[in-house]
Amino acid sequence: MVITNGKVFVDGAFVEGVNVAFEDGKITEIGAGATGGEVIDAQGGYVIPGLVDLHFHGAVGADLCDGKVESVQKLAEFQASVGTTSICPATMTFSEEILTPIMESVNEFVDAQKNGTAPANYAHFVGINMEGPYISPDKVGAQNPAYVHAGDIDEFNRLNEKSGNVIKLVDVAPEVEGNLDFIKEATGAGVRVSVAHTCADFDQCVDAFNAGARQMTHLFNAMNPIHHRKPGPVIAAFDNEEVMAELICDGIHSHPAIIRMAFQLFGNDRIILISDTMRACGLEDGTYDLGGQDVTVRGSLATIADGSIAGSVTCLPDCLRYAVKTANIPLESAVKCATQNPAKALGLDAEIGSLAAGKNADILVLDENLDLKTVVLGGNVL
Repeated sequence: MVITNGKVFVDGAFVEGVNVAFEDGKITEIGAGATGGEVIDAQGGYVIPGLVDLHFHGAVGADLCDGKVESVQKLAEFQASVGTTSICPATMTFSEEILTPIMESVNEFVDAQKNGTAPANYAHFVGINMEGPYISPDKVGAQNPAYVHAGDIDEFNRLNEKSGNVIKLVDVAPEVEGNLDFIKEATGAGVRVSVAHTCADFDQCVDAFNAGARQMTHLFNAMNPIHHRKPGPVIAAFDNEEVMAELICDGIHSHPAIIRMAFQLFGNDRIILISDTMRACGLEDGTYDLGGQDVTVRGSLATIADGSIAGSVTCLPDCLRYAVKTANIPLESAVKCATQNPAKALGLDAEIGSLAAGKNADILVLDENLDLKTVVLGGNVL
């Protein structure tokens, strides 16, 4: 197949006059002379890679922490339908006993994708983001404080084994006693560590980065703010060019001016757009569960009983549109931060996150208003 007549996102810029050909699930050629069988006419719209969400919990009534294969299937189908073709959903802060069946359900789902028995309309499951329980009891947000404890590499390894070794990210508060050692151990095992739900100051974050942490979880949220004499975690991350920062652009978590500031600080090489959605995403207002706590959803705002924000109900494609249309982030930058950057953070940029010959044929066609027109997932048109 071949996609024609579009503005194609290649190497960080939109190029006109080129086609995208794909076959057997892979992109075969990008160029003016690229041809194929069936033609998809982009009608002057944008042709971009499928989005990659490395931090969300649930949608359309399902949550990764349900611990059911059916829930993972529901998430994978929904995410693909809206244009998020690769997913790395997040767990919540629970005990090992509760987390174990969650990891086992993922293992079963991933096995089905690997052996080809999963439907073609499921997003690629590329990893787990383990958000908690190795966080600060004083910055739990919507996490359950009853299960918070210091990093335990033996527990982590047991859970990772149950998942089929697909945990790609683990979130850690570095100021908690013992957590710097955990960061070193997890990093040494090839798992990416993200500073999260933390009371850490600037120096403690620097220590975390020196120990191997390379990411900030939902920048600005559940961490100390910037102060000119106590710069805190945001500036510690900015000061280290190897650290990337997650950013939620849903109109709730960060003001548009703060979004612009984050892009100025970190540049479009180091921002990762995430959705952080919970199970109410795609559903009507009401009361829903997140990590065992009731969440009230009104419009785009989700809160627990004490008023704390409880994740998001805005899927990643809508976050991308908000970044561009409301926060005035250049489209090229927003697309990079929702595709290439998360793929790089997960160590999967050789396969997903950009359009190039040999990479997965995960491709979106957007119209001039950035509304989704076509999803190509693994070479299949959904």
